[in-house]
Amino acid sequence: MPTARSQFWSGVKAELPILIGVVPFGLIYGVLALEAGLPAGQAQAMSAIVFAGSAQFLTTQLVAGQAPALVIFLTAVLVNLRHALYSAAVAPYLKHLSPAWRWGLAYLLTDEAYAVTIIHYRRDEPSSHKHWYFLGAGLALWTAWQASTAAGIFLGAQVPDSWSLDFTLALTFIALVVPALKDRASVAAALTGGVVSLLAAGLPFKLGLVLAALAGILAGLLVESHAIRPRSREAVEQP
Repeated sequence: MPTARSQFWSGVKAELPILIGVVPFGLIYGVLALEAGLPAGQAQAMSAIVFAGSAQFLTTQLVAGQAPALVIFLTAVLVNLRHALYSAAVAPYLKHLSPAWRWGLAYLLTDEAYAVTIIHYRRDEPSSHKHWYFLGAGLALWTAWQASTAAGIFLGAQVPDSWSLDFTLALTFIALVVPALKDRASVAAALTGGVVSLLAAGLPFKLGLVLAALAGILAGLLVESHAIRPRSREAVEQP
């Protein structure tokens, strides 16, 4: 029977390959946060408190564009809505834990930690310590993100102001989005969001970003619902 210690380190080891791709984004975020005018302390605090790369990148862009605080807040919430789905998926495996454990693991629930943890939970391996695997994966990611952010902030402080690094933000999101385009729904969401963002680029307070995100989500849901209906009809018609 696996122990709590062995589960913890198994989670850390499972997360290590993913960190190869996470660290560069932490470095870029740290540099861009300074470019946007955030003090070093606030940039690092965002990584510790928000702890969500995509939301941090968008927030940095909105801060640089001097968007209102309400727009920044709503955008971050919208981008992070997917975490509610992650929570619903892991909740059945965590309901026996104490509130302290559940709140702590909720803080560590990110895309990368969820990816390795849900696979581990769904394996038919008897163990009462699987939450330690979740903890190991989450802490490995958290530590790498804080360290890479700090390194990016340090490097950003050494970069001359004449070196405009704004273009790296667009490259970062392209690198994040393209591998995720695996079906019609995701492609429809990306194309719709891209087109709407271009058409709404002139809106004040960066509201075009919020509108593009909402339009992309709606387009993806519509395409997905149309794909599900034929499958459901076929299942009913089968003898």
